[in-house]
Amino acid sequence: MRNLDITTLRSFVAVADQGGVTRAAGFLHLTQSAVSMQLKRLEELLGLELLDRSGRTIALTASGEQLLAYARRMIALNDEVISKLTDQAYEGEVVLGVPHDIVYPAIPRVLQRFNAEFPRVRVQLISSYSLQLKEMFKRGECDLILTTEASASDGAEIVAELPLRWIGAPGGSAWRKSPIPLAVGRRCAFRPQMISALDAEGISWELSVETENDRTIEATVSADLAVHAMLDGTEPAHLEQIDTGGALPELPAHVINLYGGEAGRGAVVEALAALVRQNFRMLGSAPLKAVVG
Repeated sequence: MRNLDITTLRSFVAVADQGGVTRAAGFLHLTQSAVSMQLKRLEELLGLELLDRSGRTIALTASGEQLLAYARRMIALNDEVISKLTDQAYEGEVVLGVPHDIVYPAIPRVLQRFNAEFPRVRVQLISSYSLQLKEMFKRGECDLILTTEASASDGAEIVAELPLRWIGAPGGSAWRKSPIPLAVGRRCAFRPQMISALDAEGISWELSVETENDRTIEATVSADLAVHAMLDGTEPAHLEQIDTGGALPELPAHVINLYGGEAGRGAVVEALAALVRQNFRMLGSAPLKAVVG
């Protein structure tokens, strides 16, 4: 009779999610050697190679991919049993504010992981502009907020710094037009940088769409009627970064700031803040190719 250990499975899943043993060790608060030993014992128990260590980065083998799905289910079931049968389960609601354009891809992962850890706590997600979110946070209407800003801000913690990229329709040609049609939000933090960068290069532009609705912007850009700008790695699947070969000017980097993540806010808020940090710091890094979705 062979039994799988939940702690070992957690280490295996962490290696898959974090893209390597070193990051997984930091996430689990273990030493790298401890995580490596757990993976080795797991492979010996199953008599299978779970990780492909032949390349520069660790990837999952076919057996590893198959185990990953089972491991997630086993861990989730274990955590569900613990949360439902103990009297220490957390309950209530936490309010998280996030700008429209950085909800994907990180926030769905955050919500999924948080729900697994705190199934009785509801996360109310509010999506709005950075300035409005900061005002709501000051009024105590949000427990945590993320903002996109040009630099660090008082009382905030930088969780990511990402370059701003020109975004267009896949294979589109709107960026070749003169003047270049822009689709922007009236209160978009990236709008001034887009316009000043074009003006500095003497490139003519016009506002094709100016709106409060991000869906309107996405639809217009997706139809190849205008271009937009988003932080690297946050563009939706139906849009793509424009490779102009230098025809359009480079745009500055922006930071993603976290407000409310300091210690002393309570275990639930601190756990949610930790997941936000983890997932936004992963933006721009190359995850394991076997762990998409």
